[in-house]
Amino acid sequence: MRYYVVIPAHNEAGFIEKTLQSLVDQSLLPVKVIVVNDHSTDTTEQLIDQYIEKHAFFTKLNTQSSEDHMPGSKVVNAFNKGLALLDQNYDFIVKLDADIILPKTYFEKIAAVFTEDPQIGITGGFAYEQDQNGRWLLNHPMGKDHIRGAFKAYRKEAFSAINGLRCAMGWDTLDELLVRYHGYRVQSIESLKVKHLRPTGGSYNKKARLLQGKAMYTMGYGLSLTMIASLKMALMNKKPRVFIDNLQGFFKAKNTQTPLIVSNQEATFIRTYRWRKIKSKIGLN
Repeated sequence: MRYYVVIPAHNEAGFIEKTLQSLVDQSLLPVKVIVVNDHSTDTTEQLIDQYIEKHAFFTKLNTQSSEDHMPGSKVVNAFNKGLALLDQNYDFIVKLDADIILPKTYFEKIAAVFTEDPQIGITGGFAYEQDQNGRWLLNHPMGKDHIRGAFKAYRKEAFSAINGLRCAMGWDTLDELLVRYHGYRVQSIESLKVKHLRPTGGSYNKKARLLQGKAMYTMGYGLSLTMIASLKMALMNKKPRVFIDNLQGFFKAKNTQTPLIVSNQEATFIRTYRWRKIKSKIGLN
């Protein structure tokens, strides 16, 4: 299968060389890799250039945005700029962070999953992060049917059905909800262990948490689901403030009548799907 990769990169000099090398080492090589150098002020660009000189499938796109390392709209905006340089001659497309080390057979196995089941719309492995003792430990706070936004692979037809990625906090949850709405499945691959070099959530602050609450509103969660999801996040992070900030973001979006980023039909599906998952977890289904 043919696949393209888009890598948003902002000040990733400490990591990006390992990410690009792990692509070069793949048993199934990408056809094209667009590295979006998003307003980097360190040596990220020079490291990208070194790989462009050696490998024809790498292309660099320099772009300007804010210096804030905010999750959500910033990274998707950079991804979309890289996506605009690509044609449609691919079987699956990958959004990859610049602080990732992939196992050598990663995309060979991704291609096999897509080939074997045409109903799989999104797939990927699991993230492992290094602890203080140098051990690589699984860090996957979501359910096993969720693929981390740092390394998502999309079947072309599914990616087209959801009209790409939304420039909003929570995009890497919404994409999975929407592919399910369109009749596709999300399949994780436990055997694919991805090394994530930067600790998860290291750049999340109050502004990000407010945006998380806004995202829950604009995805059509409603208050009850937002409260449940926010409470879960607060307990997982052991930070009660997460719950408060999320709800503040939700009510601010509601009070200003912020438009939803999904249709009414999609919002209804999302709420129904979320409630079904909750009931299943507590044994009511």
